[in-house]
Formats: sequence, structure tokens, C-alpha cells
Amino acid sequence: MTAVAVTLAGRRVRWLYSLATSGQPAPERVQYAKENLGAELRAQLVEVFAQRKLLKWTPSGVAHFVVFWAFVILATVYLEAYGALIQGAVTGTPDFHIPLVGTWPVLGFLQDFIAVACLAGLAAFAAIRVKNSPKKLGRDSRFSGSHLGGAWLILFMIFNVIWSLFLYRGAAINTGNFPYGSGAFASDGAAALLRPLGESANEALEKAGLLLHIGVMLVFLVIVVNSKHLHIFTAPLNVAFSRRPDGLGAVPEMRSNGKALDFEEADPDTDVFGRGKIEDTTWKGFLDFYTCTECGRCQSQCPAWNTDKPLSPKMLILDQRDHAMAIAPYLLATEQEREKLPEDVLALAGKPLVGEDGVIHPDVLWSCTNCGACVEQCPVDIEHIDHIIDMRRYQVMIESSFPSEAGVMLKNLENKGNPWGVSEMKRAEWVEELASREVDPVEVLVIDEKVPDDLEYLFWVGCAGALEDRAKKTTKAVAELLHIAGVKFGVLGPMEACTGDPARRLGMEFLFNMLAQQNIETLNEAGVKKIVATCPHCFNTLANEYPQLGGAFEVVHHTQLLAKLVEEGRLTPITPIEEKITYHDPCFLGRHNKVYAQPRDIMAKVPGVQTQEMHRCKDRGFCCGAGGARMWMEERIGKRINTERVDEALTTDPDTVSTACPFCLVMLGDAINEKKNSGQAKESLEVVDVAQLLITSVKGSPVKA
Repeated sequence: MTAVAVTLAGRRVRWLYSLATSGQPAPERVQYAKENLGAELRAQLVEVFAQRKLLKWTPSGVAHFVVFWAFVILATVYLEAYGALIQGAVTGTPDFHIPLVGTWPVLGFLQDFIAVACLAGLAAFAAIRVKNSPKKLGRDSRFSGSHLGGAWLILFMIFNVIWSLFLYRGAAINTGNFPYGSGAFASDGAAALLRPLGESANEALEKAGLLLHIGVMLVFLVIVVNSKHLHIFTAPLNVAFSRRPDGLGAVPEMRSNGKALDFEEADPDTDVFGRGKIEDTTWKGFLDFYTCTECGRCQSQCPAWNTDKPLSPKMLILDQRDHAMAIAPYLLATEQEREKLPEDVLALAGKPLVGEDGVIHPDVLWSCTNCGACVEQCPVDIEHIDHIIDMRRYQVMIESSFPSEAGVMLKNLENKGNPWGVSEMKRAEWVEELASREVDPVEVLVIDEKVPDDLEYLFWVGCAGALEDRAKKTTKAVAELLHIAGVKFGVLGPMEACTGDPARRLGMEFLFNMLAQQNIETLNEAGVKKIVATCPHCFNTLANEYPQLGGAFEVVHHTQLLAKLVEEGRLTPITPIEEKITYHDPCFLGRHNKVYAQPRDIMAKVPGVQTQEMHRCKDRGFCCGAGGARMWMEERIGKRINTERVDEALTTDPDTVSTACPFCLVMLGDAINEKKNSGQAKESLEVVDVAQLLITSVKGSPVKA
């Protein structure tokens, strides 16, 4: 039985390995894992053994925790079972025990306890699946689109493992072949039930139970390597080769055949530009396919899915996985062998990866806001955004296929260095406005060439902060706060260009590289070391993505710097703001960079402010809809994401909605204005940046939003 099962499982594993390695190499993953063994070991302990991400969802997390540890601890029972099988065959007496620890009552208790807990976990899983059945909830169920039959089969097989275990152990107690004198309380209970059957029946049941217990496990092994529960084996690998600290923050640089792409030498005819077909996926991408548990946590948190758009991060992975499995004979065949493949396989192999009739529909691909909710919630470290960005890169750079309105944004970035196509000379207008006002004018240093020796920070204003009227109020508030605190800072003014975030998130990597290299050269020539940015997208790009191109700077978000200045007493909020305020977490500040505390710390120091959290906040916050270059694309499908977020904000009955991102400021402001026009929000409701609240309290005079 063991030989047959291991052979079948081994062949499947070898096939899966061949399929994964038919894709693109990813040497950077192996290199990072080797160079950061300590971090990788911690990741295994925290994510695999401690089940940290799963335990965020308490009921199902606890159930999974005990079932996982049942697999680990009950390995000792299988060691005992094989030992008894072999010893019984050799000596005729199957009274085997594990050397040293095999008769300790504590081990017997632990085996029984985890087995009973596993049964409880199975009951919880069954209840959760019945309660959240797609038949009842439709797309509101996180299991919508999952392969449901396979999940029930796995639950049934785990149940078979547990009851066959107690049958074998109960009979072994009655025949005197059980290694534990006490501790195994559940096995003792099973023995009491079997004892009236008599000695000969228990001897027969012991042998049958032993073979049945091993047989169930072997059948289970074959099922697992052929099902979605392959994650039992691949999850630790996926965690080991995932990006640290997680798959958020920076977008990985483009690679072809494992090497970073040099656009000066790259050739679309020979190099891989993103992902145009499934074989352009790296082996890490295939590992993501294999590891998806179909739990739907990503789907339940996705702002696109929650506003009736076709994107489900789960289905994005599953559709690629199912396609890869279907055309595996083509992927694994030689050129000569491919000619002899069945027509249906060849037809599927010719199916475009993205297209109206492709594996992934364009509406799915372009619905993503890059908010990172899917990556944050995935318990097995699948990197959904990487898959989406790679497919977008091919569509934009090779197929020139993307929403038409985004083309205007790209042209403006290329010609004017900002998404709106405004003259670069307008970037410094806010400086003149601040210096020329009648009350409390503030002089801001505009750097021509080199930064002065006493400059503490370069203030990276960003395109929105310099050119968009609502965001300019935040820019002025931050500049004035830094001035009040005595921070020496300057701005680049017309020398500043877009960081390239919209281009990169759209998939136009070439334009991102051009803008990034231009900015890095400007910053290096000016001698900039430390940067403060008000836009989380600029902050993320400068801090996490420019190092890929040699731009190493110390970058902070304005809320981090302002919170520090308040803590040090250099800024003192004094004027009460008697308002109920709810804070919206920008995705690129929160999930992508884990900055949750500082904006809230600032508000907590402002007298009179009553903070009220929305039900989706911090790492479960809901997107405003502007990320992933969606700021420059029309939202034609389903409910607008910013409207959904404002509906959530209105449930707290706020006087003010605060945030810390110019994109969020615009998106939430537009949705609030719509609500005002329809009479669903009070006229006094406004959305402001945290910096505007702080300057109001510090100065004692209001700053109108």
C-alpha cells in the first residue's frame, strides 16, 4: 500500500515540479532566502507554525490551527502505527513504542487531545461552509467560485483519519499492545466501547484498524497532491520564497529569463515583457497557483469584488492555475511533440492570457486598485498584485491595450512630467501663494542646485500636492507646520517630476524607469539625503522602488514627521476642535507601509477631537478607488469604490473625515459632494488631511478644507 501510494504521489510531485520549472526562473527569490535565513526561519515559525494570518479570522483560524497541529502531532501516531506493523510482522506482537518518549503519558494525552480538537475543528469548518454557502449568499460568500466538492472530500478524509485512529488505539488498549498506561483519555473511551466485543474481536479490530488507519492516510496523500489541498506541502515553500516583509510596498522590477531587464538593450522579440502567456509566469508564480487554498479571504476584502466588479483575486489565481493544468501537456512537450497533441489542448494553448475570450478578462485586470488587501489577508503569502502588474506590463508595452483615458495620463507624464499635463513651472505657485499672503506669510526655500548644509529634509510635494487645489491645502499646511517647528526644509519646485507611480502601476515600466532615473539623478546631484512626502504613492515609490534603480534615500511620510514633532514638543496643538472625526487609512500608507499609528497619534493630541473608527480600518481598511492608476481611469462597472467608502464613513455620523493622502482627499471629497447633493450627508461635512487638523489646532485659527 505504501509503495503504491508513494509512487503515485511521487509521480504527481515530479510532474508539478516540471510544470512549475517550465516557467521563468526567479533566482532573486532563492538568493534572498539564502541571504536572510534568520528572517525566513521566523516567517516559518510565525506564519506556518503559529498560523498568524489565519488567526486574524478567529473562528476559522482557531479551527485551522488545531487541524494543522493535528497533522504535525499525529505524525507520531503514524510512526507508532508503522512500528507496530513491522514489529507485529517480525515478532508477532505489535507492542511497538517510540524510543525514549513513546510511553510518556503526556504524549498519549497530547495525541488524543489534538485528535479530539481536530474533530471539533472539522465540525467548525463544516458549519462555516454551510453558513457561508454560495448557494445561499451568492457572490457575498467568500467561497463563491471555489471548488466546493474538493473541500468536502478533504474534510471527510480528515474525519476518516481521526475515527480510524481511535478504532486502532481503542482495540490496542484492550489487547495490551498500547504503549501508554495513562493519559490517552479519548483512546481509553474508545477502548471502553470496544471491550464488550471480546478479546478475539478486539485483536481483529486492532489489525483492521491499523491497516485502515494507514490506508486512509495513504489515500489521503494521493488525493492531496492532486487537489487544492496541495497547500499542505507547498505553503511552507511559498512562505519561504515570498517577498519580505510581505508582497506589498515595491513592485518587483521587470525580469526576463531571471535577469533584470535593461530597456536600452531589451528586445521584445527575444525578451519576456511581463506576462503574455502562462509560460511567462515564474516558478514562484506557479507556486502561488499550487498554494491557493481557495479560502476566499482575499475575495472578501477586495474593494473591486465588494463593489460588484468582476475581479476576484482568488479567481484570478485559480483561472490561471486551471489554464496551466489544462495545457500542461503543451508546456511540457518538445516542439516536435506539440504537433501531435490533441486539438483541444492546442486550442487552449493558443488562448490569449488576457482578452475578451482570454483566460483573464480585461475588465478583471483593470479593476484592480493595487490596494493590497488580497496580499495582506492571504494566509499562504500569494502575491496577487505581482501577477496583475506582470499581465498589465504585457498589455501596455506589447499589445498597447489598456483603458483609453489612461493613455492621456501616460502622454502627460512623458511630455510634462505630471499626470495632468500642466506646465512644470506651476509646481512652485503654492510657494508664492504662501509667501505672499497677508497673514503669517511663510518663505519656502526652492532649491536651484545643491541643498544647503543645514537642510534637514527635502519636502517632496508630489504632482497632486503641487497642482491639485484640494491637495495644495495639505501642502501649505505641512510647509507651515515645518516652519513653525523650526525644521529646515526645501522643495525642488519645477525640478521635481512625477515619481512614476501611475505609470508603473498601469504597467508602463519603461516610462516609470525614465521618470525614476531622472528624479534620482536630480536628487543625487542636489545632494539630498532625507525626504518627507505627503503623498503615500510618492512615499512608497521613493522609499521602496527607487532603490531598485540606485536611488537610496531616507524617506518619511508627513504624518510620521509631524507625529514626531508633536511628541518632541516642537508642535503643540492648543485650540480644541470639538468634532467627531473618522480616519480613512490610505492603502499605500497603511497596508503597503504599515503606517497606522502616527496619523491617529496626531489626532489624539488635538484637544476636543472624538475619533470614531469605521468598521473596516487599519489592515482591513477599504480603498478609496484611486490606486493602481485607477485615479485616471473611468469606473464604469458596479458601484463606485469611493462611494462605498463614504457610505461606510457616514455610518459613524462624522463631522469630518480625515485622511493622509491627496488621492484619498480627492476621491472621498467627490463622493461626499455627491452625498451632499442628494441630501444624504450634512452640508458641513468635509474631508481634510490630518495636517490640516493639526495646523488648525496649533495656530488657533481655522484652515478651511
